[in-house]
Amino acid sequence: MTKATVLAEGLYFGEGPRWHDGRLWFSDFYDHAVKSMDPSGAIRTELVIDDQPSGLGWLPDGRLLVVAMHAMRLLRVDPDGVKVHADLSGVAAYHANDMVVDRSGRAYVGNFGFRLDDALKARGVESVIADHPTARLARVDPDGRVHLAAEELHFPNGCVLTPDGGTLIVAETLAMRLTSFDVASDGTLGNRRTWATLGMRAPDGICLDADGHVWIANAIAPECLLIAPGGEVVATVQTSQPCFACMLGGEDRRTLYMMTAPTSMADVVSQARQGRIESAGVNAPGAGLP
Repeated sequence: MTKATVLAEGLYFGEGPRWHDGRLWFSDFYDHAVKSMDPSGAIRTELVIDDQPSGLGWLPDGRLLVVAMHAMRLLRVDPDGVKVHADLSGVAAYHANDMVVDRSGRAYVGNFGFRLDDALKARGVESVIADHPTARLARVDPDGRVHLAAEELHFPNGCVLTPDGGTLIVAETLAMRLTSFDVASDGTLGNRRTWATLGMRAPDGICLDADGHVWIANAIAPECLLIAPGGEVVATVQTSQPCFACMLGGEDRRTLYMMTAPTSMADVVSQARQGRIESAGVNAPGAGLP
């Protein structure tokens, strides 16, 4: 087991980390801001929106895409300002969330599917895991058209695409598993299957390494785990508080960045800046997308 180093503090709740142009980009929910950090830990604000941002990605021409959670929209940052790229409300049942964008600009966007915080307060974690509504995954084409990509998912969260673009892996947080799909040339998904079962580990954000293993941020424990196909734990990084997202970055893509916070409950983390960015060196570099 490796112990993570705290690189930065003072966030509310960091999510959606992406390595882009030599910096770690991420969303800070309750600052309503997209931020970035250099390798030394210095943070700057890149964008503020009138919503809670989550998943991030880029179109082939370099324009930033940002998920606006409450409005259930995908925003696009054009040279002349922020525009609505897509309305996700026809697919998303509640808070749009994490996202992966492929090399053509096609986006896959998950959503909560139900009022998670309310359910956790009323029934507790184990009850919610055992019984909850499922959700649907949206596909947004580069021109902004929205399609149903997959349904009956148990809180679709972090997503990765393999380097050839042929496989999409989705973290089903409340099913405690990773699920994969074949990706057709037009972006449609098929051949759904379980990629890994995770026991009592709730995968939130995920990222892929060059060995074909997946790092998962365990939302119910202070750890980030490297998972082989099937579910074997290859490596563990211990964090200072529960881990909600991860990304491989740095010059050689061998630095694992992890977003941590005391909890994901909005009424707690929106009130104090207890979020952190932690890091650890790893053996295999990042691969695929994001």
